Amino acid sequence: MSNIRHQKSIPAMRLSGLEPFNVTADVGFVNIGERTNVTGSKAFARMILNNQFDEALAVARQQVENGAQVIDINMDEAMLNSEAAMTRFLNLIASEPDIARVPIMIDSSKWSVIEAGLKCIQGKPIVNSISLKEGEDSFRKQARLIRRYGAASVVMAFDEVGQADTYQRKTEICKRCYEILVNEIGFPAEDIIFDPNIFAIATGIEEHDNYAVDFINATRWIKENLPGAKVSGGVSNVSFSFRGNDRVREAIHTVFLYHAVQAGMDMGIVNAGQLGVYADLDPELRERVEDVVLNRFKEKEGKTPTERLLDIADQFKGGGAKQVENLIWREAPVRERLTHALVHGITTFIEEDTEALRAQIMGAGGRPIEVIEGPLMDGMNVVGDLFGQGKMFLPQVVKSARVMKQAVALLIPYIEEEKRQHIAAGGEAKAKGKIVMATVKGDVHDIGKNIVTVVLQCNNFEVVNMGVMVPCAQILQKAKEEKAEIVGLSGLITPSLEEMTYVAQEMQRDDYFRGRQTPLMIGGATTSRVHTAVKIAPHYDGPVVYVPDASRSVSVASSLLSDESAKKFVQDLRDDYVRIRERHANKKAAPTITLEAARKNRELIDWAAYVPEKPKFIGRRVFKNFSLSEIAKYIDWTPFFQTWDLAGKFPAILDDEVVGVEARKVFEDAKVLLEKLINGQWLQADAVVAFYPANAVGDDIVLYSDEARQHPLFVWHNLRQQAERPVVDGVQRPNRCLADYVAPKDSSVADYLGCFAVTTGHGVEKKVTEFQAKHDDYSAIMLKALADRLAEAFAELMHHRVRTDLWAYASDEILTNDQMINEEYRGIRPAPGYPACPAHEVKEDLLRVLGSEDIGMTLTESMAMNPASSVSGFYLAHPDARYFNVGKVSADQIEDLAQRRGVPVEDIRRQLSSSLD
Repeated sequence: MSNIRHQKSIPAMRLSGLEPFNVTADVGFVNIGERTNVTGSKAFARMILNNQFDEALAVARQQVENGAQVIDINMDEAMLNSEAAMTRFLNLIASEPDIARVPIMIDSSKWSVIEAGLKCIQGKPIVNSISLKEGEDSFRKQARLIRRYGAASVVMAFDEVGQADTYQRKTEICKRCYEILVNEIGFPAEDIIFDPNIFAIATGIEEHDNYAVDFINATRWIKENLPGAKVSGGVSNVSFSFRGNDRVREAIHTVFLYHAVQAGMDMGIVNAGQLGVYADLDPELRERVEDVVLNRFKEKEGKTPTERLLDIADQFKGGGAKQVENLIWREAPVRERLTHALVHGITTFIEEDTEALRAQIMGAGGRPIEVIEGPLMDGMNVVGDLFGQGKMFLPQVVKSARVMKQAVALLIPYIEEEKRQHIAAGGEAKAKGKIVMATVKGDVHDIGKNIVTVVLQCNNFEVVNMGVMVPCAQILQKAKEEKAEIVGLSGLITPSLEEMTYVAQEMQRDDYFRGRQTPLMIGGATTSRVHTAVKIAPHYDGPVVYVPDASRSVSVASSLLSDESAKKFVQDLRDDYVRIRERHANKKAAPTITLEAARKNRELIDWAAYVPEKPKFIGRRVFKNFSLSEIAKYIDWTPFFQTWDLAGKFPAILDDEVVGVEARKVFEDAKVLLEKLINGQWLQADAVVAFYPANAVGDDIVLYSDEARQHPLFVWHNLRQQAERPVVDGVQRPNRCLADYVAPKDSSVADYLGCFAVTTGHGVEKKVTEFQAKHDDYSAIMLKALADRLAEAFAELMHHRVRTDLWAYASDEILTNDQMINEEYRGIRPAPGYPACPAHEVKEDLLRVLGSEDIGMTLTESMAMNPASSVSGFYLAHPDARYFNVGKVSADQIEDLAQRRGVPVEDIRRQLSSSLD
């Protein structure tokens, strides 16, 4: 019996809401409304989270009115009781005939949510979805239950290995599922809907280019070889790389569906109100989109289909009129074109123009270096001047550096050959303005250092960037080998300050550096002018210069290496440091009180009236491969702009009179790269959370492994504020300590404490290396900045989940992201190294108890977390708990802490050097 005859014997798919809906050939493509999905619609998710179910029903009604023949409902949100939300929403729909008339697709990755939905559905629904990812036994069990409930089912092309991404994998998995369902279980073939996975195309990653073609071909194979089965998919996935450009996205959806439906695609999850007409698309846009969707003409005019689509994509943004790129600058002489490209960060023609000028110069008997020393440096000088005048901003400078690097990369082989011939003839090759830079031992943070490196290179300095966690001996050895004229040190965490002092001391001990008076540049988030003058400079006779940000690095390096002005610059610096040290010595610090007096003025809490909530579990729980798209919803963007030296609070910074234009540009670039890293799964997000019984003993907090509180896991030793506290409204403010917010051991109150560690750093270095290999420092720095933002966002997300679910001491919390960023919630999550807990050493016990090695997180010897994009800390749940700054502490507390920890006083002094009174 042929497939065709077999198909004739298979009845049509019969679905129903209040009204029957038979999926026959006459129906054509079935639109499945996608907006009632918390994972796909931020607006719908916000409504459900805020308990606005009437507004959520309006979204469902709108989908039906716009032509959706089935509506997809998904409640998979980390902060939701998904089963309860699904049940409530479906029950509400049942009382709305204009919505309930269409069939429902119950969409969830959790079987319990699917089953909750099946129990309250009237009519014949679709389950979305089941698959082989947990093996055949689970697949069979779920399929039998679906059949018992009388539903149809979406079957994902997903097996024990993972999602099918190639034509071969898609067809193999679908065939295997079909044979189990039809031949073993007796599942009706007409109730099977295969989803062979629609993935994003035009991501810039070559492996993704054929995703749409593979889906279309797999669809055709399924219709020809698996009788009765239908094919569906999430259409919006295909265009994720163009989020923010609705017209291009709609064009991609339209072209994709045009070809997929011809191949036999029966239905798809798509916004029914946002589908274009294939014939009505702009002809140029349609042609370029079709090249991308069908992965055709892989090299046309020297560009890939994705690049050709990107060339015109901005012309269709915002639904405005097409904008024609102004290429009049291409008519200028080649030297001017190079300068223009540098100033405007345009890479499109840089290799072509650089090669043309090189050939022209060398043809006239010149040298390849003249291309760099002439037009390229002219362009970078303009960039430097504009940057110094505040007319260009850091993101623009880094883009200019990308252009410069691509031009220089083309010239290097010619320059190296000339240098080889010069040395062979007895000449000397001497570096000009060479700087060795490194993040000091124990520290893994390098975004700021990398930005400084780029800015210096843009200004004709040769920079040897040694990376992170570089021991002093290696830094100094490299500086000697390279004959470096400046040594630059960077660090983010407080222990890095001590390591910088050590490097200065070693430079003083070494005749090589002391004799040459090699300048030492200091930078990083924890560094300061005062600290450099007071703690570092006195240890080295040579110039020690604090560089506050990337914009100052060029002027500092230029002044240090200038034959004319270096002497005056260094003398002015020394005089300034003398004044700073004198002011520091004479400064009247805020008066402190004794530790005994501070403890008497502790924050008083009525523990007899407080009953702590017990967490849902005691011990640790690991979260692997957490959804990056979910994490991204919690990003606080303000610190992102600070990374780029753009001052202002988000979102107001986007309209700032001074930096607004550039802030919007870098924000758009960030969103594009963020989508790529999410869709491409460039990073891996892992977390571990733990809850333990805990009680305070004095200023310490003891964590126990058991409810009987007989077996301590570790003791968290805390510091107390010792500054004399002000009197407000007749009441003296308390001298706070984090231990004040945990019930004392002698109170008989069974309190608890949470611990956490999250990382989004795995995978960063691989992609950064790829970008740097393409001379694209802008994207490399952008990726690291985004990874850091995602780590902080992940910490915020997990804290939210702890408050509302895992510990559930604030289960009714409903806050916006802005409210969470402003910490308008109950409880705090103090982190070691921050003002309320300045000591880093507790991280050893914290990560040991968490078992952070299970998520690939480790500590350096200086207590920096590795990967760098990581966050760790504690959860305190008491309603009165708040953040504060310990500030300066006196000798009596240092000695008391040393005794409590059982370590020498000098160790504590070294660890808390920046907190000493």
